[in-house]
Amino acid sequence: MSSLLTAYITIPGDEHKTLEIGAAAPYFKLKGVDGKTYSLASFKNAEVLVVVFTCNHCPTAQAYEDRIIKMTTDYANKNVAVVAIMPNDPNCLRLDELDFSDLGDSYEEMKIRAKEKKFNFPYLYDGETETASRAYGPVATPHVFVFDKERKLRYEGRVDDMESPFKTPRNTDTRNAIDALLDSREVPIKTTKVFGCSVKWSEKKELVEKFRIAWAKEPVDVKMIDADSLRNLMKNSSDKLLLINFWSTGSDPSKREFPEFITINRMYRDRDFEFISICTDEPAGKDKVLKFLQVQQASCRNYLFGEDDKNKFIKAADPSWQGTLPYTVLVEPGGKIVYSKGGLIDPANLKTTIVNNPMIGRYP
Repeated sequence: MSSLLTAYITIPGDEHKTLEIGAAAPYFKLKGVDGKTYSLASFKNAEVLVVVFTCNHCPTAQAYEDRIIKMTTDYANKNVAVVAIMPNDPNCLRLDELDFSDLGDSYEEMKIRAKEKKFNFPYLYDGETETASRAYGPVATPHVFVFDKERKLRYEGRVDDMESPFKTPRNTDTRNAIDALLDSREVPIKTTKVFGCSVKWSEKKELVEKFRIAWAKEPVDVKMIDADSLRNLMKNSSDKLLLINFWSTGSDPSKREFPEFITINRMYRDRDFEFISICTDEPAGKDKVLKFLQVQQASCRNYLFGEDDKNKFIKAADPSWQGTLPYTVLVEPGGKIVYSKGGLIDPANLKTTIVNNPMIGRYP
């Protein structure tokens, strides 16, 4: 998958310099999702300070969320402080890099993730200036930095060696480092390679714009579809999760929400997912429909119903549909409708529904 390759693989020497073992913890002063401001001094009483650079969108970061929560709980009574910092500039995150997530890396979205997962550690936003991130130099998310009582770096690298949240790690590197410091021992392994999504440094904005320009140049067309073909389409003989939106140029809600579907399409189309739009206008209005789709940059499968009998159309699409527009369904292979919504969708809810579907999922 192109988005996975560009976002997920890090190239040695391509990132900012990482803080070296023995270096002092760089100062930071950042806003947390709880509205409070945290600095290095906020954790001055901790015997060990664990700084984790992580984010919302990265599948590896998501895979480690529960383990970081558990680690925070396990060491809470041992005077170990854990703090997470989000290093990405949200404006440098492309839509196709969100293919494993329902959330981006904005401050508001960080608040949503922290609430959903019940984070028990401060989650700090460094997306605007990336001052702390540039000082620490994380390579990917997540990237852990463990400091001793004097705030000297004693370990930097991965949380452990098991990316999958469904398997047990063999080497718990971060925990090993914490235990060694609490026992006044030398940290056994001081550095490890990290794996995950590359940090979205602010200088990557140009790449984001290049992708936007490329998407705008993708061809857009619309084809006619009859009731029998629509009925077959709804059976979904493909191996993809289909998101189908029924709309009309005469429906203001349809036109108002249509850009949300373009966003969703660009997010998940590199996965086992496809967005299809089906217009209910009269066949004679094809040129008007095509013009609207071109303005929307709808480079997906687009259809226009080619028959006059709208009741026949509705029965072919979904017998439970009352005919109101817009109407949206999510169809699994085999034709099972797992989501249906008459009227305006809730984009956030729909993204969550898509990414939580077993056909898609949050992890590679």
